[in-house]
Amino acid sequence: MHNDLYAVVGNPISHSKSPRIHSLFASQTGEAVEYTALQAPLADFAGSVHDFFARGGKGLNVTIPFKEEAWRLADCRTERAEKAGAANTLYRDERGKLTADNTDGQGLVQDLTRNHGVTLAKARILLLGAGGAVRGVIGPLLAQHPASLTIANRTVARAEGLVQLFTPDAHGTELSACGFDQPYEPYDLVINGTSASLQGDLPPLSANVIGADTVIYDMMYSLQTTTFNQWALDQGARHVFDGLGMLVEQAAESFRVWRGVRPDTAPVIEELRND
Repeated sequence: MHNDLYAVVGNPISHSKSPRIHSLFASQTGEAVEYTALQAPLADFAGSVHDFFARGGKGLNVTIPFKEEAWRLADCRTERAEKAGAANTLYRDERGKLTADNTDGQGLVQDLTRNHGVTLAKARILLLGAGGAVRGVIGPLLAQHPASLTIANRTVARAEGLVQLFTPDAHGTELSACGFDQPYEPYDLVINGTSASLQGDLPPLSANVIGADTVIYDMMYSLQTTTFNQWALDQGARHVFDGLGMLVEQAAESFRVWRGVRPDTAPVIEELRND
Protein backbone atom coordinates (compact mmCIF):
# COMPACT_ATOMS: atom_id res chain seq x y z
CA MET A 1 0.00 0.00 0.00
CA HIS A 2 1.30 3.43 -0.94
CA ASN A 3 1.89 5.83 1.96
CA ASP A 4 1.34 9.58 1.58
CA LEU A 5 4.48 11.57 2.39
CA TYR A 6 4.58 14.30 5.03
CA ALA A 7 7.51 15.96 6.82
CA VAL A 8 8.58 18.60 9.30
CA VAL A 9 11.00 21.16 7.89
CA GLY A 10 13.37 23.31 9.95
CA ASN A 11 17.02 24.03 10.66
CA PRO A 12 18.22 22.37 12.84
CA ILE A 13 15.70 19.53 12.81
CA SER A 14 17.33 16.38 14.24
CA HIS A 15 15.83 17.05 17.70
CA SER A 16 12.25 17.21 16.42
CA LYS A 17 9.63 14.99 18.03
CA SER A 18 7.22 15.49 15.12
CA PRO A 19 8.13 12.29 13.21
CA ARG A 20 7.51 10.24 16.34
CA ILE A 21 4.24 12.02 17.07
CA HIS A 22 2.85 11.61 13.57
CA SER A 23 3.93 7.97 13.33
CA LEU A 24 1.97 7.34 16.54
CA PHE A 25 -1.02 9.19 15.04
CA ALA A 26 -0.79 7.09 11.85
CA SER A 27 -0.65 3.83 13.82
CA GLN A 28 -3.61 4.88 15.95
CA THR A 29 -5.84 6.03 13.07
CA GLY A 30 -4.78 3.53 10.40
CA GLU A 31 -3.96 6.39 8.03
CA ALA A 32 -1.40 5.57 5.31
CA VAL A 33 1.13 8.22 6.32
CA GLU A 34 4.92 8.33 6.13
CA TYR A 35 6.38 11.28 8.06
CA THR A 36 10.03 12.35 8.00
CA ALA A 37 12.25 15.27 9.04
CA LEU A 38 13.69 17.61 6.43
CA GLN A 39 16.54 20.05 7.14
CA ALA A 40 16.26 22.98 4.73
CA PRO A 41 19.24 25.23 3.98
CA LEU A 42 18.83 28.57 5.72
CA ALA A 43 19.21 30.32 2.36
CA ASP A 44 16.83 28.11 0.37
CA PHE A 45 13.73 27.21 2.36
CA ALA A 46 11.56 27.87 -0.70
CA GLY A 47 13.58 25.45 -2.81
CA SER A 48 13.16 22.70 -0.22
CA VAL A 49 9.40 23.25 -0.06
CA HIS A 50 8.94 23.26 -3.83
CA ASP A 51 11.14 20.15 -4.18
CA PHE A 52 9.15 18.31 -1.49
CA PHE A 53 5.81 18.92 -3.19
CA ALA A 54 7.30 18.22 -6.64
CA ARG A 55 8.27 14.78 -5.32
CA GLY A 56 4.63 14.13 -4.43
CA GLY A 57 4.70 15.29 -0.81
CA LYS A 58 1.27 15.97 0.69
CA GLY A 59 1.97 18.29 3.61
CA LEU A 60 4.66 19.99 5.67
CA ASN A 61 4.94 21.12 9.24
CA VAL A 62 7.24 24.14 9.57
CA THR A 63 9.37 24.95 12.59
CA ILE A 64 12.14 27.37 13.57
CA PRO A 65 13.34 29.46 11.81
CA PHE A 66 11.02 29.25 8.79
CA LYS A 67 7.48 29.97 10.05
CA GLU A 68 7.34 33.55 8.81
CA GLU A 69 8.96 32.59 5.49
CA ALA A 70 6.39 29.80 5.03
CA TRP A 71 3.65 32.39 5.54
CA ARG A 72 5.14 34.63 2.85
CA LEU A 73 5.74 31.74 0.45
CA ALA A 74 2.13 30.51 0.43
CA ASP A 75 -0.30 31.31 -2.41
CA CYS A 76 -3.16 31.54 0.09
CA ARG A 77 -3.64 31.40 3.86
CA THR A 78 -6.30 30.31 6.29
CA GLU A 79 -7.80 33.04 8.44
CA ARG A 80 -5.88 31.95 11.52
CA ALA A 81 -2.60 31.87 9.58
CA GLU A 82 -3.29 35.28 8.05
CA LYS A 83 -3.58 36.95 11.44
CA ALA A 84 -0.75 34.97 13.01
CA GLY A 85 1.74 36.23 10.43
CA ALA A 86 3.38 32.80 10.54
CA ALA A 87 2.60 29.30 9.32
CA ASN A 88 3.42 25.92 10.82
CA THR A 89 1.39 23.85 8.33
CA LEU A 90 1.57 23.79 4.53
CA TYR A 91 -0.41 21.79 1.96
CA ARG A 92 -1.71 22.09 -1.59
CA ASP A 93 -5.44 22.74 -1.87
CA GLU A 94 -7.76 21.18 -4.47
CA ARG A 95 -6.57 23.76 -7.03
CA GLY A 96 -2.93 22.97 -6.35
CA LYS A 97 -2.34 26.25 -4.49
CA LEU A 98 0.22 26.20 -1.70
CA THR A 99 -1.86 26.92 1.41
CA ALA A 100 -0.58 28.05 4.82
CA ASP A 101 -2.26 27.31 8.13
CA ASN A 102 -1.27 27.90 11.76
CA THR A 103 -2.33 25.31 14.33
CA ASP A 104 -0.16 26.54 17.23
CA GLY A 105 -2.86 28.61 18.94
CA GLN A 106 -5.41 25.84 18.60
CA GLY A 107 -2.85 23.46 20.12
CA LEU A 108 -2.31 25.75 23.12
CA VAL A 109 -6.03 26.22 23.76
CA GLN A 110 -6.70 22.47 23.46
CA ASP A 111 -3.91 21.64 25.90
CA LEU A 112 -5.04 24.22 28.45
CA THR A 113 -8.77 23.53 28.32
CA ARG A 114 -9.00 19.83 27.54
CA ASN A 115 -5.84 18.33 29.02
CA HIS A 116 -5.43 20.60 32.05
CA GLY A 117 -9.02 21.72 32.69
CA VAL A 118 -8.16 25.44 32.63
CA THR A 119 -11.12 27.77 32.08
CA LEU A 120 -10.19 30.59 29.72
CA ALA A 121 -13.57 32.33 29.55
CA LYS A 122 -13.53 35.41 31.83
CA ALA A 123 -9.92 34.65 32.87
CA ARG A 124 -7.29 37.37 33.37
CA ILE A 125 -4.36 36.28 31.18
CA LEU A 126 -0.78 37.58 31.07
CA LEU A 127 1.09 36.63 27.89
CA LEU A 128 4.87 37.10 27.92
CA GLY A 129 6.70 37.98 24.71
CA ALA A 130 5.74 39.51 21.37
CA GLY A 131 7.44 37.25 18.82
CA GLY A 132 6.00 34.77 16.35
CA ALA A 133 5.08 32.20 19.02
CA VAL A 134 2.94 34.77 20.86
CA ARG A 135 1.40 36.27 17.74
CA GLY A 136 0.24 32.80 16.68
CA VAL A 137 -1.75 32.17 19.87
CA ILE A 138 -3.43 35.55 20.51
CA GLY A 139 -6.37 34.97 18.15
CA PRO A 140 -7.33 31.53 19.53
CA LEU A 141 -6.99 32.82 23.11
CA LEU A 142 -9.28 35.80 22.36
CA ALA A 143 -11.82 33.41 20.81
CA GLN A 144 -12.24 31.91 24.31
CA HIS A 145 -13.45 35.32 25.60
CA PRO A 146 -11.11 35.95 28.52
CA ALA A 147 -11.85 39.01 30.66
CA SER A 148 -8.46 40.51 29.83
CA LEU A 149 -5.31 39.68 27.89
CA THR A 150 -2.17 41.62 28.74
CA ILE A 151 0.86 41.26 26.46
CA ALA A 152 4.13 42.01 28.24
CA ASN A 153 7.39 42.40 26.35
CA ARG A 154 10.86 43.84 26.87
CA THR A 155 10.22 46.21 23.94
CA VAL A 156 6.78 47.60 24.77
CA ALA A 157 6.25 48.97 21.25
CA ARG A 158 6.19 45.43 19.84
CA ALA A 159 3.51 44.40 22.33
CA GLU A 160 1.54 47.56 21.53
CA GLY A 161 1.70 46.64 17.83
CA LEU A 162 0.08 43.29 18.58
CA VAL A 163 -2.64 44.99 20.62
CA GLN A 164 -3.45 47.21 17.65
CA LEU A 165 -3.44 44.24 15.27
CA PHE A 166 -5.78 42.09 17.36
CA THR A 167 -8.10 44.75 18.82
CA PRO A 168 -10.76 43.96 16.14
CA ASP A 169 -10.80 40.37 17.44
CA ALA A 170 -11.06 41.29 21.13
CA HIS A 171 -14.91 41.14 21.31
CA GLY A 172 -15.14 42.55 24.81
CA THR A 173 -11.79 41.27 26.08
CA GLU A 174 -9.66 44.06 27.58
CA LEU A 175 -6.48 43.92 25.49
CA SER A 176 -3.40 45.82 26.67
CA ALA A 177 0.40 45.99 26.47
CA CYS A 178 3.13 46.72 28.99
CA GLY A 179 6.79 46.08 29.83
CA PHE A 180 8.12 43.26 32.00
CA ASP A 181 8.96 45.77 34.74
CA GLN A 182 5.42 47.00 35.31
CA PRO A 183 4.12 46.17 38.80
CA TYR A 184 1.48 43.45 38.60
CA GLU A 185 -1.36 41.92 40.51
CA PRO A 186 -1.93 38.16 40.35
CA TYR A 187 -3.33 36.76 37.09
CA ASP A 188 -5.46 33.68 36.56
CA LEU A 189 -3.09 32.44 33.85
CA VAL A 190 0.48 33.41 32.95
CA ILE A 191 1.81 32.08 29.63
CA ASN A 192 5.51 32.32 28.83
CA GLY A 193 5.87 32.76 25.07
CA THR A 194 9.45 34.04 25.20
CA SER A 195 12.36 31.87 24.14
CA ALA A 196 14.19 32.60 27.41
CA SER A 197 13.67 29.07 28.74
CA LEU A 198 15.70 27.67 25.85
CA GLN A 199 18.74 29.54 27.17
CA GLY A 200 17.89 28.88 30.81
CA ASP A 201 17.03 32.56 31.27
CA LEU A 202 14.00 34.31 32.75
CA PRO A 203 12.06 37.39 31.71
CA PRO A 204 12.54 40.04 34.45
CA LEU A 205 9.09 39.52 35.92
CA SER A 206 7.68 40.45 39.33
CA ALA A 207 6.61 37.53 41.52
CA ASN A 208 3.43 39.55 42.18
CA VAL A 209 1.89 38.06 39.02
CA ILE A 210 1.54 34.74 40.86
CA GLY A 211 -1.34 34.21 43.27
CA ALA A 212 -2.53 31.14 45.15
CA ASP A 213 -4.50 29.83 42.15
CA THR A 214 -2.50 31.23 39.22
CA VAL A 215 -1.89 28.72 36.43
CA ILE A 216 1.59 28.94 34.87
CA TYR A 217 2.18 27.69 31.33
CA ASP A 218 5.56 27.64 29.58
CA MET A 219 5.23 27.11 25.81
CA MET A 220 8.68 25.47 25.89
CA TYR A 221 8.94 21.86 27.02
CA SER A 222 11.63 19.82 28.69
CA LEU A 223 12.11 16.44 30.32
CA GLN A 224 12.99 18.43 33.44
CA THR A 225 11.01 21.35 34.84
CA THR A 226 11.62 24.38 32.61
CA THR A 227 13.54 27.34 34.03
CA PHE A 228 10.40 29.50 33.99
CA ASN A 229 8.23 26.89 35.68
CA GLN A 230 10.87 26.27 38.36
CA TRP A 231 10.96 30.00 39.06
CA ALA A 232 7.16 30.00 39.35
CA LEU A 233 7.23 27.03 41.74
CA ASP A 234 9.82 28.87 43.85
CA GLN A 235 7.37 31.82 44.07
CA GLY A 236 4.64 29.51 45.39
CA ALA A 237 2.80 28.55 42.19
CA ARG A 238 0.81 25.33 42.54
CA HIS A 239 -0.13 24.70 38.90
CA VAL A 240 2.69 24.68 36.31
CA PHE A 241 2.56 23.10 32.86
CA ASP A 242 5.03 22.96 29.98
CA GLY A 243 4.38 22.98 26.24
CA LEU A 244 4.64 19.26 25.41
CA GLY A 245 0.86 18.96 25.25
CA MET A 246 0.71 22.01 22.98
CA LEU A 247 3.24 20.35 20.67
CA VAL A 248 1.12 17.20 20.40
CA GLU A 249 -2.16 19.11 20.09
CA GLN A 250 -0.90 21.38 17.28
CA ALA A 251 0.35 18.26 15.50
CA ALA A 252 -3.06 16.62 15.89
CA GLU A 253 -4.72 19.70 14.39
CA SER A 254 -2.30 19.58 11.42
CA PHE A 255 -3.09 15.88 11.00
CA ARG A 256 -6.82 16.72 10.99
CA VAL A 257 -6.29 19.47 8.40
CA TRP A 258 -4.42 17.05 6.14
CA ARG A 259 -6.34 13.80 6.70
CA GLY A 260 -9.76 14.81 8.01
CA VAL A 261 -9.21 12.63 11.09
CA ARG A 262 -8.34 13.92 14.57
CA PRO A 263 -6.12 11.54 16.57
CA ASP A 264 -6.53 10.90 20.30
CA THR A 265 -3.72 12.93 21.83
CA ALA A 266 -3.76 11.68 25.43
CA PRO A 267 -1.90 8.37 24.85
CA VAL A 268 0.66 10.13 22.64
CA ILE A 269 1.39 12.79 25.29
CA GLU A 270 1.74 10.05 27.91
CA GLU A 271 4.12 8.02 25.74
CA LEU A 272 6.34 11.05 25.08
CA ARG A 273 6.41 11.92 28.80
CA ASN A 274 7.58 8.40 29.58
CA ASP A 275 10.37 8.31 26.97
